[in-house]
Amino acid sequence: MATTDRQATTLALAHALSAAERGLAVLPLSRTKLPALRSPHRAGPAPGPPSCHGECGRFGHGVHDASTDPARIRELFAAAPWATGYGIACGLPPHHLVGIDLDTKSETDSSAALRELALRHLFTIPPTVVVLTPGGGRHLWLTGPPEAVVPNSAGRLAPGIDIRGAGGYLVGPGSRTRHGVYTTAPGTSHLPPAPCPPALLRLLLPPPRPDRAPHGTPDTHDGRGLVHFVLAAHEGQRNTRLFWAACRAYENGIGPALLGPLLDAARATGLTEREARTTIASAARMTGHRP
Repeated sequence: MATTDRQATTLALAHALSAAERGLAVLPLSRTKLPALRSPHRAGPAPGPPSCHGECGRFGHGVHDASTDPARIRELFAAAPWATGYGIACGLPPHHLVGIDLDTKSETDSSAALRELALRHLFTIPPTVVVLTPGGGRHLWLTGPPEAVVPNSAGRLAPGIDIRGAGGYLVGPGSRTRHGVYTTAPGTSHLPPAPCPPALLRLLLPPPRPDRAPHGTPDTHDGRGLVHFVLAAHEGQRNTRLFWAACRAYENGIGPALLGPLLDAARATGLTEREARTTIASAARMTGHRP
């Protein structure tokens, strides 16, 4: 390995360990910005997405390798001595990071598109960490509430704006890629990731797809429909459904009246009363109401 590559790997590891100290889970990346370690199941006979997310105990499961444990991070980089960067997993506690990727590849001015969205939906991006990409783009780091699972998307919010949420990762500052080095914008490196404005977060949380709801997406003006929507939740989607239903209830002015029925429905799905009340209170705050 060339000396410059060894230096890049050493620097990437140092930056990754520093990010982990801030509670950010990291994984090694190659110069292509892809995870540096290949899947140990790549030679398997079954086509389609792999079902193993690291349960096998080996490295090479992409964002599922991400860790805040210094010893594990060193092991990951030792297994990938060609790594020259690191990724920061989104959606994980304690920050539940959400990345707003303002790209420059499309003909659309992504920064102007974000400003237009902010004016239209009455939100302001607070001071936060901003990472500059080698191509002239920017990554804005925001945080979301634990119960809000923000999906990854490309261009859905607006042309040129990609979202990195649960299951995705951001290239960390200090990473060296084929196109250059990612750096923190001046004056933002000392900032913590700022909370995502509620109005923007609502845009990032599309309603559940109809094929996931047994009776389709409920009529959000009908309290009974929202309660039945929560009752139909399976394990793994209970908090998300309750949060979505509570947001719709408060937006339509029936939040206080529906508090009891939503709590009963949430408990019926297996949530504790404390978990349910916390989720509903978060939905109330997001929609500008007092819980």
